[in-house]
Amino acid sequence: MPHKHKSQSWMQLKQAGNDYFKAGQYSEATALYSQAIKELEKSGKKNTDDLGILHSNRAASYLKEGNCAECVKDCTTSLELVPFNVKSLLRRAAAFEALERYRQAYVDYKTALLVNCSIAAAHDGTNRMTKALTEADGPLWREKLPPLPVVPLTVREKLVQQANAAPQQNGIGTTNKPAAPTDKDKKKAQTLKEDGNALVKKGEYKKAVEKYSQSLKHNPAEVTTYTNRALCFLSLKQYSDALKDCNEALMMDSRSVKALYRRAQAHKELKNITGCVEDLNSLLKVEPNNTAALKLLHSVQKK
Repeated sequence: MPHKHKSQSWMQLKQAGNDYFKAGQYSEATALYSQAIKELEKSGKKNTDDLGILHSNRAASYLKEGNCAECVKDCTTSLELVPFNVKSLLRRAAAFEALERYRQAYVDYKTALLVNCSIAAAHDGTNRMTKALTEADGPLWREKLPPLPVVPLTVREKLVQQANAAPQQNGIGTTNKPAAPTDKDKKKAQTLKEDGNALVKKGEYKKAVEKYSQSLKHNPAEVTTYTNRALCFLSLKQYSDALKDCNEALMMDSRSVKALYRRAQAHKELKNITGCVEDLNSLLKVEPNNTAALKLLHSVQKK
């Protein structure tokens, strides 16, 4: 946990938070963003843009930690301060999707597209939500949606200008997908993944983790590599790392049975029984007769 530096300005705290976030230390990043928000509010310089970005950054940390409810709260605050901020819309959409609040997720993905129609993550999200809502509500699903906000033209022009001028300027991480891996990258990733699978069969989990990590450098969009590495982390009792890998997998495929089951196992070991039960219930919506999930749910509820 980072030390509290009372003398640090909110800008220094924000930068330190960004550094922790990039290093994958999300709880530390969350703590630093919280301190930065307090410092900025204390300073009396209620700069709405800066405050909005801090809340959006903290939301990104919460999302990575799997704390979707807090992510939604922070994104909502951020959007009150900076209406139509695309990063906040996409982060809130991802959190709503993980919480299975598909109507709200659809509205946020769609709103992001109304601001900037070239965001791949928003197109993909809209398509996923359309499919989920059609399954849940039938052909008249659109009638049950909350109203879509009207994006003023001035906002759209301003945000597109900002995005073109400095896509990385405000805070952390891009929400757009990374460049698609080449065929050569995919081939290399697949070979490394298979090496990892062979090591798992021998029970050599540490070596397998190395292979999966190398594989993900070549192809970071392979869900099963994350779920396989999560299995290794569970075997190595590195439960927080298993949780992170399952979060990554579920951001790409919210219905991944392996990711939901392994995240439930990690939650159980980390004594987060609520999270464990939620994941198992989500899994059982996808596969109602999954015996492993039913067994784990029964044992957790008995305790």
